[in-house]
Amino acid sequence: MSNSADSPTEPVRRPVRRPALRPVRLLTAAVFALAGLIFVTSFNTAKGTNIRTDDSLLKLSDLIQQRSHNNATLEESTAAVRGDVDALAQRDDGSTKAEDAKLKALEQSAGTKKLSGEALTVTLDDAPPNATANPGYPEPQPNDLVIHQQDLQAVVNALWQGGAEGIRVMDQRLISTSAVRCVGNTLILQGRVYSPPYKVTAVGDPGRLQRALTASTAIQNYQLYVKAYGLGWKVDEHEAMTLPGYSGTVDLHYASPVG
Repeated sequence: MSNSADSPTEPVRRPVRRPALRPVRLLTAAVFALAGLIFVTSFNTAKGTNIRTDDSLLKLSDLIQQRSHNNATLEESTAAVRGDVDALAQRDDGSTKAEDAKLKALEQSAGTKKLSGEALTVTLDDAPPNATANPGYPEPQPNDLVIHQQDLQAVVNALWQGGAEGIRVMDQRLISTSAVRCVGNTLILQGRVYSPPYKVTAVGDPGRLQRALTASTAIQNYQLYVKAYGLGWKVDEHEAMTLPGYSGTVDLHYASPVG
């Protein structure tokens, strides 16, 4: 018989050992926690909107087009003011005829005045939709089917090399600070945005300009893509063409005159 002190009336409570969490359960819990965090973050980011749509991209495109239109309007205003300033300056500036002639020549070189004469226009365009390779050429990559910055730059450089007196890209006159830049297949020129086809017009001797285009190695390379994938290339000569003067700002913000 056991002693009552040795045999308590209530069963002894032993500590309950909880089953150890297995690595798989830990991983599952972590995944659910991460999913919850992503859900909350997405909700806060979207603010109740559908973040899978392209609305943000469309808004950005609309903003670019709006800014481009605003820049065009400002250029027109600038041109009008510059015309008034030039008219006032020509009333009585105290300069000699020789000085006036020198100034006129400088204005022509700077591209701020209209320029007329024989001309040549080069048109470049993307390949047609769903373009495929012509026989004997490899299948194209997406970059093979669109106009790139180096293509436009090659045309501009060749025309200058061919003695162009002035060049217009789309509807804007180029000056010494102009930069032909492309983002994707979109041209950004002096604050305005353009889509293909791209037109480059140069005033000068058409024969000499044509020979310069033919001699350009960069354009010869472009012609391979014209033959292979159908990129656009067209050259037109004009007996008479007038290029507008540059109407934007001519202030230099990142350079200073030398001398």
